[in-house]
Amino acid sequence: MQPPFLSRTTRHEIPTQGKGTYDLTPLLTETVARAQVLDGTATVFVAHTSASLVIFENADPTARADLHAFFEQLVPEHAQGYQHTAEGPDDMTSHLRMVLTRTSEVIPITRGCPVLGTWQGLYLFEHRRAPHRRTIWINVQGSTLPA
Repeated sequence: MQPPFLSRTTRHEIPTQGKGTYDLTPLLTETVARAQVLDGTATVFVAHTSASLVIFENADPTARADLHAFFEQLVPEHAQGYQHTAEGPDDMTSHLRMVLTRTSEVIPITRGCPVLGTWQGLYLFEHRRAPHRRTIWINVQGSTLPA
């Protein structure tokens, strides 16, 4: 007999204080635990065009500082020639940064826990200077314990 299968989607509002990375690992872990999925996947999606998701180094905060600095150099805010600037100088650059990263991640679940490497965490990467409320969707699916 196969174990029961569950698929559950939850919506989360994440406040940001402007540019930077925001740790979603505890939210992911809690969402998976509440779903009571033993083995499966968690799909995390950010529903915005000026923010993204990254799985990144979580042990040393200077790695994230370097990531932020790298993106400032790679896609500088005050570069010339962008036409799409209706919301300010970080409008088009935030969209470009999002395209260079990801809006979703699929993370395996084993023994009821998200599988991330020893030094990995899941982060919301805010690309706008101003604070925002970002919508994150998490779909957890997989086998559960028999009732």
